[in-house]
Formats: sequence, structure tokens, C-alpha cells
Amino acid sequence: MRRIGYCCISLGINQGKQKKDHVSVNRTMVKRTFDLKGLPYVSELAIANIDDCRRLLKYNLSKGIKLYRMSSDMFAFMGLYEFSDLPRFSMIQFKLAELGKFIKDNDIRVSFHPGPFDVLASENPAVVEKTIVDLNKHAQILDMMGLEASTYYPINIHINTTKPSREEASRRFCDNFQRLSESCKTRLTVENDDSPNQYSVKMLYDWVYLEIGIPIVFDQHHFNYGPKDQTMEEALRLAVSTWKTMPVTHMSSSRRTEDLHAVVTAHADYIYEKIESFDLQFDVEIEAKAKDLAVFKYIKDFSI
Repeated sequence: MRRIGYCCISLGINQGKQKKDHVSVNRTMVKRTFDLKGLPYVSELAIANIDDCRRLLKYNLSKGIKLYRMSSDMFAFMGLYEFSDLPRFSMIQFKLAELGKFIKDNDIRVSFHPGPFDVLASENPAVVEKTIVDLNKHAQILDMMGLEASTYYPINIHINTTKPSREEASRRFCDNFQRLSESCKTRLTVENDDSPNQYSVKMLYDWVYLEIGIPIVFDQHHFNYGPKDQTMEEALRLAVSTWKTMPVTHMSSSRRTEDLHAVVTAHADYIYEKIESFDLQFDVEIEAKAKDLAVFKYIKDFSI
């Protein structure tokens, strides 16, 4: 295991601070506010988010964390406009370039994980169109940061549909992948799921990787509750074999470890199991409700 990091929000950086002084990387708005205040307010929030992202990365460095998943809410409603149409776009470009330089100068690895509404394999053409726009916008942000177009800075998604079958949805995913920008295609990764009726690593390998060559993000928690067509070691080794850059994996514990009535696939506040590496090298994004505090506790508990 190489780097270990967390996703989007830091709890530790805001401990002891008044709310008005909180560092926040995901300032956004509801659609009604967007319609009322428009692109000037989008620019204002984006600049504040970019500035705080840099503050957060400096905090991470001070704690020895060099892996971080950036928030997809850096730009509110970014599917509804072109970045170049934003007021103060030159300032935004400058700040993103500065952020990217800081990342490269300090050997930090960043990623994106767009949400479940991005369904590249959807049967609905309108959903596919919106997904393509959104995924390309994520790649554009990384481009404006000056980060190389590779899976070293990945954009990770799920297939997110099994209709009318897993095999057919996988084919649509691969077909629609070809419609993405080149920058997005070179960054895209796909992740195994936490339901027996969804996608295992082996399914993604056979139906996606062998078709379009994008790497597979292994999620240990999802493996525990997903299709059982391999052992954990077999699934992890297969996923790792798909990467040309350092592989990324995910780890979380079941909320059931903290609340016996919780949904078993929900994420816990902290990590309670050791991350299985089987002597393989990879980076790990911790997906826990306690965010960076969960990383610190894991490092202490498992003496890494």
C-alpha cells in the first residue's frame, strides 16, 4: 500500500473554528438560487472552493496525506454552461493552474468520483447526454489544473444500471465511452459494486476492460456485498492488473459495525478492518463518514 487518503471534506481542519471560518470545498446552491443569481454567483463560489481546496491540500500535507478526492461540487451546476462563459474566468483559470502546480510540486495525487446520476450506460439518451457533458467537465477541470491526462488523476464511475441485463448495459457503457472527450477517456475508471445483482471485478474485466481498456477500481467494502465470483485476493489482483499507473482502491467498513440496525452496505464513521493488500502496491481512498479523522485513526490502529 502506497498512499492513503480520504474524500472531499475534512473534519479535522475545521475543529475549533467558528462556522464562518470553516474551510469548504463544496459550496453550491439550489437550482432556484442558480436561476436567480446566475453565473456571477457560480464564479464567486468556484473561486472560494478553489482557494479552500488549496488550503485543504496544505493541511493534508502537514498531516502526511498525499491522496485526496476532490469535490464534484467545485463548480455549481457545471453542466448548464461553458466554463469560458463564467465571469472572472481568467481568474478561475489562474487559480486552477496554481492549484495544479501545487499538486505536482508536492507529489499529491487527486481524483474525482462523479455521483450516481452520471449513467453512461443509461437507456435514456437524455441521461447519456447529460452524463457525457458532466464527465467531460470533470476532465476539463483537471486539464485547466495542468494535470496529465492519465489515470494517475482518475475520474471514477460505476456503470450504475443493469437494464435490460448486465451484459447489454456494459455494451452500452463501452459504446458511449467512445463519445467522451479524449482527456476524459484517458482518465476514466470503473468500480465494482456492493450488490449481488450489480457488477463484480471479473464482470467489469470481461465486459469493460477487455473492450475499452479502462482500469478497474477495487472497492473492498463493495466486494464484501457484491457478486461472489472470485476470492478477494483474485478480485484485487485482477483489478490491479488493469492499471498502467499506480492503482487506486477504496476502503470502508459497514455501518452495521457501529449500528446494528443500519443498512449493511452503508459506510461507517471509521475503518474497523485491516486493508488487505496481498503484498500488492496501490493507493487507498478511505470512504468513511469521519473523513480525515478516519484516516488518522486507521493509521494509528493498524500502525502503518
